Amino acid sequence: MTPWFLSISLAYLLGSIPFGYVLVKTFRKQDIRATGSGNIGATNVARSGAKGLAIATLLLDLGKAFVAVKIAQHILPGNYDLAVLAAVAAILGHVFPVWLRFRGGKGVASALGVFLALTWPSALATLAVFVVIFLLTRYVSLASIIAAAAFPLFALHFVPLRTPIVIAGFLFIPLLIIVKHHQNIRRLLTGTENRFGSSKVSA
Repeated sequence: MTPWFLSISLAYLLGSIPFGYVLVKTFRKQDIRATGSGNIGATNVARSGAKGLAIATLLLDLGKAFVAVKIAQHILPGNYDLAVLAAVAAILGHVFPVWLRFRGGKGVASALGVFLALTWPSALATLAVFVVIFLLTRYVSLASIIAAAAFPLFALHFVPLRTPIVIAGFLFIPLLIIVKHHQNIRRLLTGTENRFGSSKVSA
């Protein structure tokens, strides 16, 4: 196995671990996909009433993606292109997990994980955007979309290495997150999106 194939394969497999599904199934004997929005991410886990499991899901989804990139950086130190490709693979694993017939989450927490591994100043700036938008609107979806859109601006500022792979990766991950929020965007435009903490569920 070449280092590139090994790194990207491991990143995808790590990213595809569906922690939200596993935790809810293990501790509540429920299928999170049959609850609320049907999403396996931390927001839907929280809205199912399992706030502790939601926090665990958030941290584990973030952590698996962070580790995926760090493994690639360990296998080929200094190869930033490979690290970015591993980041993309980890996000694709989370969004399209082989274990759940390629129906996964929206990639927000995992994206933060890979951003922290690749360029932590950009990740923190992106997180700050998310927090501000969320506090102002109480919309997790809107905060995720705007933060994702802002990331490339921060990354291209803080990361001096701008190869075609790096630029493509920095654009692809936010674009995938935004596309995965297409239903939320539709509801935001029609005024039917629910704020976090509301009794209805549509995230």
